[in-house]
Amino acid sequence: MRTVTACLAIGAILTIGATAASAAPRLDGILSDHAVIQRGQPVVLTGQAAAGETVMITLAGRSVTAKAGRDGKFSASLPALPAGGPYDLTIAAPSGAAVLRDILVGDVFLCSGQSNMELRVDQGQGLFPDAHPEVDDKLRLLTVEKVSAAAPVARFAQQPAWTVSGPTTAPSFSAACFYMVQALRRTSGVPIGAVHSSWGGSRISAWMSDTALRQAGLGDPADLLALYARDPAAANRQASTIWESWWRAGSGDAAGREPWQPDAALDWQPVPAMTNFETWGIPALADYNGMIWYQHEVRLTAEQARGPATLVLGMVDDADRTWINGVGVGGSSLASQSRVYALPAGSLKAGRNVITVNDDDVYAYGGMTGPADAMRLSFADGTSVPLGTGWRYAIAKRLAGAAPRVPWDDINGAGTLYNAMIAPLDATKFAGMAWYQGESDTGIPGYDRRMTALIADWRRRFGTPKTGFAIVQLANYGSPAIAPSESGWGDVRDAQRRVAAADPHAGIAVALDLGDALDIHPGEKHEVGQRLARVMRAAVYGEKIAPSGPAVADARRDPDGSVAVRFSGVTGALHARSSAQAIGFELCGPAVGTCRYAAGRISGSTVTLPSDGQPVTRVRYAWADAPATNLADDAPLPVGTFEVPVSPAR
Repeated sequence: MRTVTACLAIGAILTIGATAASAAPRLDGILSDHAVIQRGQPVVLTGQAAAGETVMITLAGRSVTAKAGRDGKFSASLPALPAGGPYDLTIAAPSGAAVLRDILVGDVFLCSGQSNMELRVDQGQGLFPDAHPEVDDKLRLLTVEKVSAAAPVARFAQQPAWTVSGPTTAPSFSAACFYMVQALRRTSGVPIGAVHSSWGGSRISAWMSDTALRQAGLGDPADLLALYARDPAAANRQASTIWESWWRAGSGDAAGREPWQPDAALDWQPVPAMTNFETWGIPALADYNGMIWYQHEVRLTAEQARGPATLVLGMVDDADRTWINGVGVGGSSLASQSRVYALPAGSLKAGRNVITVNDDDVYAYGGMTGPADAMRLSFADGTSVPLGTGWRYAIAKRLAGAAPRVPWDDINGAGTLYNAMIAPLDATKFAGMAWYQGESDTGIPGYDRRMTALIADWRRRFGTPKTGFAIVQLANYGSPAIAPSESGWGDVRDAQRRVAAADPHAGIAVALDLGDALDIHPGEKHEVGQRLARVMRAAVYGEKIAPSGPAVADARRDPDGSVAVRFSGVTGALHARSSAQAIGFELCGPAVGTCRYAAGRISGSTVTLPSDGQPVTRVRYAWADAPATNLADDAPLPVGTFEVPVSPAR
């Protein structure tokens, strides 16, 4: 009788919903037609309805009710479901009803990172069948729109939609993510859903929650972001102070003698055009990556200078920090975003005013690119002064380390992408997560702490302590190494390796042999996806395979002074491709600059490096931005970048 009554009640509500569809309750998160829900975990459902009304949700023959609060928010949970479907999900209330159709229950994977995760199937290599898939009704894809926020949001600004994988939908999806889940569909036998949420050029800190930031020792940026949410002007002033302190510490410039002061004595030259400086025909700037100072003088009347104003600089590639009369007014690091800075009353003065811009070009093209006709200083009375001509420039000193970025930056911030592109997933559960990021953190110490905090936080929110986590170790890119040296990319790769090695439910997809020294976005994402799938097969599905291929176990000095490097996870044996020796190894002393190349002799899963008579405390492998290496096993999977200490002889 209760079942019949419930069905009649739902029918009555659906009848009401037919005439009041616009007022129907709605769900948060990513549930929509064609969605995949994670099997084996409770189905948490949150959403919005009319205040105080009762909402009934039905899925796969199970129903649950929840009452909306005064704010209209409701939360309910259905019991865990086995793989299956398709099902309809019905959400009904007196105010209306809605039906989500073609819902599957299976395994859901989250893919995130920067541009190498963002790179689409149709932008990579495509001369193989997997790049042109047939329709797979049990494989579903969803891409989260790129957006940022200064504080966590409960709902996506633009509701993302699930699609069925096929020749019209897969080409625009993340290539690395698609090839991973495509491979998992073949081995798992269950429906698979892939959620892609990434943004090119982003730092890991942008993807971290406030909790994760503080766990990683980034409490100061988290506090500054919170200040920005309350008082943007105060936060901008503090950000300028932080940047200026960084500059003085690295340059040795005394306060009042810095390049952003109005009368800075630099080697100023006229700016030929408001275009990328690489196009100016100046040899020193033809392939320059670094900082450039720009300066512009403008004379104002007392009336113009009296009130507030708006400074429009146009676009700056990549990041700017801007001052007027030596006082910081703002900065951003999104090259595609026009710089528009509000100037409070008192920022300007009658007579001479000096605008100074520091442009930090970290990759490819750089410079202030306008457009020139949009650059201006606008006043409260509606008048303005054009700023498109009359600029001068000077090449800046090179300082060690990366310049500070404001925590509210879209891609270089602290929590900005988490807040808008991850936090709304709060009720979603995942079987595994894939991470392809690190290029933008090169040169910033502590990547291992940041990644460890992110993994722990995402598992707590979206999975379990055992949720699989697959990390792509950065591919090779940049000038090929001709001598041992320090490498920012080597630091990041080794941090990725150490994080995975310390986590029993994580693994590395080594991409060292798949990169392109001339292209930071190598097209071979099919094999990256296969290696990510291998990590998931071990971490999520329990297959008895080495998730990452050959991984360094330890290095130990032999009695004759040679060093034996042992590897675990080797399929068959190790081999030196196209050589009788393994290359890419370095023997190092304790100090920087003491590393030297060493040729390795291979025996099974051990590589022996002969003594060269010099002190040895550590061994490095593939320690360069674009190293030459040749060591792999029978899988065949390559050995990735590592540095390990050398233990004394037994």
